[in-house]
Amino acid sequence: MARILIIGNAGGGKSVLARKLAAKRGLPYREIDAITWKPGWEPCSQAEYEAAHAKLVAEENWVIDGLGWTESLPARFARATEIILIDMPLWMHFWLAAERQIQWALGKLEHPVGGIAEMPTTRGMFETLWETDREMAPVFRRLTDEAERAGKPVTRIASVEALDAYAAGL
Repeated sequence: MARILIIGNAGGGKSVLARKLAAKRGLPYREIDAITWKPGWEPCSQAEYEAAHAKLVAEENWVIDGLGWTESLPARFARATEIILIDMPLWMHFWLAAERQIQWALGKLEHPVGGIAEMPTTRGMFETLWETDREMAPVFRRLTDEAERAGKPVTRIASVEALDAYAAGL
């Protein structure tokens, strides 16, 4: 039984790492953005999200990446058997997210966020990065610290070089 939670701000490489890790360990990959958003970047209703989230988290094995709703984070942390926190400086998340926007605009993005074909606005994406850093990041950092103190394995990745090295070691 393995349930690996990959958490961090947007644009930090969570999904790429999660796909690689799931393939390497033979685990199902689950993307929180796929249950958070509908086409056109319309948010799912609270009831839809909560039901889908509960179903994902209850699975025996998974690699889950993404943020979703702040209120749902404790349930994911509680069920996770391993946590990977990607926590780079905010400017790096902006940089990587901008690179993803360029790939998306050029039609070269292999895995669009949440499987949504329409690219989000760059302004909206940057606002989300900023708000996540201010409001949600303190929550997932605290939950990561608590999980580590409780004995769960935690990997902290604070740079692109560390992310690349971790992925290369899979």
